Amino acid sequence: MRRTTRTDDGAPNTARRSFLAFGALAVAGTALAACTATDSDAAGESAETPNDTDIGFFTDMALHHEQALAMCQRVIGRDNGDSVQSLAADILQNQSFERGVMHTWLTVWGESTAPPETVMGWMGMEMPAAEMMGLATDEQMSSLATATGIAQGRLFLTLMRAHHVGGVHMAEMATENAAIANVRTTAERMATIQNYEIGIIDQLVATTYA
Repeated sequence: MRRTTRTDDGAPNTARRSFLAFGALAVAGTALAACTATDSDAAGESAETPNDTDIGFFTDMALHHEQALAMCQRVIGRDNGDSVQSLAADILQNQSFERGVMHTWLTVWGESTAPPETVMGWMGMEMPAAEMMGLATDEQMSSLATATGIAQGRLFLTLMRAHHVGGVHMAEMATENAAIANVRTTAERMATIQNYEIGIIDQLVATTYA
């Protein structure tokens, strides 16, 4: 009979290997697609006029990513279990790269990369930046920083899941309405990756971090 070994936090090694393999492929795929933002293709595609969705999605999602990166930085290197460490490291790597790509395209289009004060106007639901869908509150971010052990891992998973749900909704809207092909492709890839990570989070919350 085949035996499934477990990590030191109790998560099945098979699931963890699957997650790490997907994460590596996701980063590689994002990097490959993102190269168009800095090579000759960017010049050609930038000649197309971005619409409100192209600009708004990249502007708002770059800010959205900033908080995800901050969440990861609060838990990496802490004693909260191998599975959270792996997930946080993967999100940090992938979303750091994506944020850089989005800022590159905004610069190509002559748009600001400064954090916006209001967001979601391109979705017809303008609101203050702090109220963007999926964002954790300042109090929740403080709690994440001070929590320890499995409790910190559980809080990270809970907050990141809500964060991803909001991000997926934004990405799906951009996939449907963006004018620039690269934006649609990037948005679709983001939704795929984050939906996969939501599945991993649900598995961990139901088992190791229950």
